[in-house]
Amino acid sequence: MIFHETPLADARVIELEKRGDNRGFFARFFCENEFAEAGLETRFKQINNSLSARTGTLRGMHYQLTPSAEVKVVRCIRGALWDCIIDLREGSPTFGKWHGVELTAENRLAFYVPRGFAHGFVTLTEDTEALYLVSDLYAPDRERGVRWNDPAFGIEWPVEPTEISPKDAAWRDFDPEWHGSAVLAGQK
Repeated sequence: MIFHETPLADARVIELEKRGDNRGFFARFFCENEFAEAGLETRFKQINNSLSARTGTLRGMHYQLTPSAEVKVVRCIRGALWDCIIDLREGSPTFGKWHGVELTAENRLAFYVPRGFAHGFVTLTEDTEALYLVSDLYAPDRERGVRWNDPAFGIEWPVEPTEISPKDAAWRDFDPEWHGSAVLAGQK
């Protein structure tokens, strides 16, 4: 695996190192040793799978408060999506900044989302499927979200979201007290 730096502290884009022949290729999506050598999380408790039927489906921007804050490793396994993260770690040099990456079944890139980051994506094709590793169990009482179009962040989505769940549409504007950025201080 090749771990590429991003403009946001501690986030990575992961490129598979393919070993191929006339049959196709083999590559690791996760290797505990390689993740550890790169200083990344190596323990994952869930593997989530989502399917979005329509282009323009938005899922996000989600995260969990400590002690349930999650690391995610997201990969698109069918179709295409634009994956976005926001650094909500108070004291981070990139606090309040966002970064997006196009993940497709063809490019096979993965996005490493550190603890303390809000995460979401919008689909670029119909029938888009994502698979992601998650380092902690879902904790509904610690779930939080940031509205996808919150002016505090000014995310430049590549397509206008057309399918949004009522919960995701109702997330409030960023408020450090409610959103818990102080709780996330110093998380990596």
